[in-house]
This record gives sequence, structure tokens and C-alpha cells, in this order.
Amino acid sequence: MKFGAQLVNYLCTWDDTLATIHAVEGGSWNSLWWSDHFLVPAPGSGVEHREAMEGWSLITAAAAITRRVELGLLVTGNTYRNPALLAKMAATVDQISHGRYILGIGAAWFKGEHEAYGWEFPGLRERCDRLEEALDVIKALFSAGDGKVDYDGRYYKLADAPFSPGCYQSPHLPILVGGNGEKRTLRTCAKYADVCNIDFNNPGSPEIFKHKMAVLDRHCGDVGRDPAEIRRTMLIPMRLTDDEPSAKQALEGRPWMLAGNAAYCIDQLGQYIEAGAEEIMFSSVPTKPEHFERIDSEVLSAFR
Repeated sequence: MKFGAQLVNYLCTWDDTLATIHAVEGGSWNSLWWSDHFLVPAPGSGVEHREAMEGWSLITAAAAITRRVELGLLVTGNTYRNPALLAKMAATVDQISHGRYILGIGAAWFKGEHEAYGWEFPGLRERCDRLEEALDVIKALFSAGDGKVDYDGRYYKLADAPFSPGCYQSPHLPILVGGNGEKRTLRTCAKYADVCNIDFNNPGSPEIFKHKMAVLDRHCGDVGRDPAEIRRTMLIPMRLTDDEPSAKQALEGRPWMLAGNAAYCIDQLGQYIEAGAEEIMFSSVPTKPEHFERIDSEVLSAFR
């Protein structure tokens, strides 16, 4: 079973981040992730304008100083970057990491940071349309080889565009589509993704995960895709603690999260694995090496 560590970009320092990267790389974790926001993604909390390190910069630094773990963002917001630029960035990080990069991408949701930095924030339908077209552009570039790409879409255009160097991985680096929407996002995942990621920072359960995977399977059938080609993953908040009142308080706000002692977390993870999860990534863990070392020792060890 594989597990991933999503480090927090926010309310932390680079020194703590660097130490935590080394702890994850030195442990039994399979993958290392950040998120892609420019404000703290907690609107209304009063902290959204505090320290927020940029995710692509962090992942590029990590690519240069690690040798083992897979790397990615959960997930890149499509609205922030032209997809051709994003494809170039992803292929470059794949080259730096010698084939350990996964391009996670989603439609984007945080209206406040779009307004703060002057980016257009279309309605949900258009954001989903843009995501699908962006993935079409990215796949065309990833498949360009020594050729050049022309593309005349509604939102994006390419004219005689080369793509060199290409991805380090063959035939190209994996594409992960993140999001829970059953009508559009999971259909887009069925069409374009190598990896699906369900975000249980939103309400979740093993039953919900199993249901989402059944929806994905139906979309795969509709588009003529073998469901087995798509790796099934999920992101879930975690608080490993032996303090019962602290765990109870966390579960009152998000009753589906992993909050409790090691035995509780192991039991919950086992249920997600039985529901079909092939890799589980943990979010909301403070960016301190000791937290990830403890999870590795007390929880991940049960699945080795």
C-alpha cells in the first residue's frame, strides 16, 4: 500500500519545510505533495493573508534535493496558468526529478485569490470546460515528439508549437485529475487522467469513495476507457493524537477525517483500502518533520 505526504505551504517557514522534505524522503512514504494557492486557503478564517509559499517553486526545489519519492501538487489550479506553460513546467520538473513528477490538475475553486491577484474567475461550467480543453492541449504537447502542435480551441490556441525537451517518463508523465464532481470532473478524469484523486477535505467516507469510483467506472465505459488504466487515490486530513478530547474536537468539525490514535487511524485506512484506494495522501499535518516521522512509525508501518 502506498501513502503520500501533503506538506502545508502556509503558516510555515522554508527551514521547517526543508527538514520535513528530508524526513519524508528518508521514510517509507511513496510521494510528496503541496497545494497550489497564493493565499492561505481558509476563507473567512482571518489568516488567509498570512504566509503562503508558492507550490510550484517548492516542488521544483524538492525535485532537486530528493532522489526517491514521487512529487506533485494536489492540485494545480488550471485558471492560474496557460496550459502550454504548465506542460513546459511539468516536463521540466520531470526532467529535474528523473521521472518522478505527477501533474495534478483541477478546475480551481478559491475565488478570493483570483480577485486578490486580478485573475479571471469564470463560473463553474466554464472552469470545467477550460479544464477539459487544457488537458487536451497538454496531452497534445506531451505526445508531440519531434513534431509541432497546432491547436485552435475555444479558450486556448497553439501555432506550430514545439515541445522539447519532452517528459522524462515514457510515453509521458502521469496526469492526475483532482476533484469530486460526478458529472464533469470524474468524466474529465475518465477521458484524460492516469490517476484519479478524491479530495476528502470535503465530506467523505469509505462508502463515498467506493461510490465515486463506481461513477468513474461508468464514465470510463461511456468514453471507451479501461477503468484499470486509472490509479485510484485520495487525500484526507489527518491528526494523529493520543489526546481523546483533541481528537473529538477535530471530528466535531470534520467527522470523516483521520483524527485519533494510531489504532483508530489504521482501522479507518483499512476501510478505504478495502473500498479500492491504491494510494492515500494525508493533508493538514503541520510542516514539522516529527509529525511525519511519527505517522510513518506508528501508522504506515502497519501496512508494510
